[in-house]
Amino acid sequence: MPLTIFQFFHWYFPKEKNLWNEAAAQAEHLQFTGISHVWLPPAYKSSAGDNGVGYDVYDLFDLGEFDQKGTVRTKYGTKDEYLNAVTKLHEHNISVMADIVLNHKNGADEFETVKVIQVDTNDRNKVISKPEDKQISTKYYFPGRNKKYSDFVWDYKTFTGVDACAESNEKCIYKIVNDYGDLWDDVVGDEFGNFDYLLGADIEFRNPAVTAELEYWGKWYVETAGIESFRLDAVKHISAKFYKEWLDCLNRVFKKKFFTVAEYWSQDIKYLHEYLDVMQGRVQLFDVPLHHNFFEASKQGKDYKLPDIFKDTLLQSRPQSAITFVDNHDTQPTQALESFVDFWFKPHANALILLRQQGIPVVFYTDYYGGSYTVGENTIELAPVPNLYKMLKIRQQYLDGEQNDYFDHPNVIGWCNKGSGENEASGFGVVLSNNEDGFKEMHLGNHNGAKTFVDITNNVQDKITTNDEGTALFTVKGRNISIWMKEAALEQIK
Repeated sequence: MPLTIFQFFHWYFPKEKNLWNEAAAQAEHLQFTGISHVWLPPAYKSSAGDNGVGYDVYDLFDLGEFDQKGTVRTKYGTKDEYLNAVTKLHEHNISVMADIVLNHKNGADEFETVKVIQVDTNDRNKVISKPEDKQISTKYYFPGRNKKYSDFVWDYKTFTGVDACAESNEKCIYKIVNDYGDLWDDVVGDEFGNFDYLLGADIEFRNPAVTAELEYWGKWYVETAGIESFRLDAVKHISAKFYKEWLDCLNRVFKKKFFTVAEYWSQDIKYLHEYLDVMQGRVQLFDVPLHHNFFEASKQGKDYKLPDIFKDTLLQSRPQSAITFVDNHDTQPTQALESFVDFWFKPHANALILLRQQGIPVVFYTDYYGGSYTVGENTIELAPVPNLYKMLKIRQQYLDGEQNDYFDHPNVIGWCNKGSGENEASGFGVVLSNNEDGFKEMHLGNHNGAKTFVDITNNVQDKITTNDEGTALFTVKGRNISIWMKEAALEQIK
């Protein structure tokens, strides 16, 4: 069965619904739709307590067990509920992908007076002040946990820099003067001169005590939660050397290779290639350029040349390393990286990742279940994508077979999967339009004699019959998609 990842959360998921319990309740259904991996959000305590999404990390060892930051539970539930969700997903043969957020910490327990230098926010290699003493938020000892699981204390020696100062609450970037280098750690890319610093108290991976603690935590987390795959957050801000050693440690200890997906957020394919080369096969990457192609295609409409949809993407250049997605929690409306694909094009984009053999696709929570939330005066309503369930069932059961592309028109493209000769119901064709009604003459083959096909999206009502060689004109309505399958397959995708 092909791999398919489900991102089981969005940024504004309401804490009242309890995500861990919902994931447990949906495990059987997700297995039925062919999901192989469920990506869950950060499970540890946020600096915002049970209002934090989890990327503002406070305590990695608190999975909703201790009274810290005004709450025992996280936004998503308690530790017991989290472990139960993992268990239920495993019972349904679904791997759990844990979100690993190691770039920074937020919500320190105490301030420290430390010598710092200010750097230019647009060029972090440019120093713009003399060394001076500042009161900064860098002391973490987690009094609510009281040294259970680990007695490690985080202080200014374990961080590279901060972005806020106690006495004035000013926003800036201060590099902490420490023993581990004049400025920042080495990272892939040259954005802002050096993009090691992102936010909060930035972790100092050149400190051996830090790397030892994070390796210890990784082992504790895997043993505690039983997770077997990772999503690495914000890797362009973290030393690749650290993550190579961290993953090697866990692979060695547990005698397995953890399936690992890294988030290097860049539209420039050269940086994705560079990161993959440095990591030497340890990770796969989210195909950010492909997401932006989808976004641009949805905005430009008929002016976008559909045959260019895979141009300058990982899916085109290194498909074996590509994790494809349409949208995620960072791109949804009102987020800092907002680039949400327009609704009319979402069926197109999901078909392009789910119904093709290259890449490993990720289905986003709101695309499947929908969502509603309010930010300020704006109420956002996100509807489920039509026919997404059917696409998942087709991927689960009918993806095997020779794939042929018909990307020869600026506004109408198509492809077909000839299926397996052993399965009379297999074989399908997909046609997409971003302008007017259109068609593609496609050869499905792999069956004896003429066969009748129906559009399972119901966008085209008329049936189509191939000639004896398996060729026909497969049609599509304007700005829509059609998925053509044999009548014998319909019962399997209900």
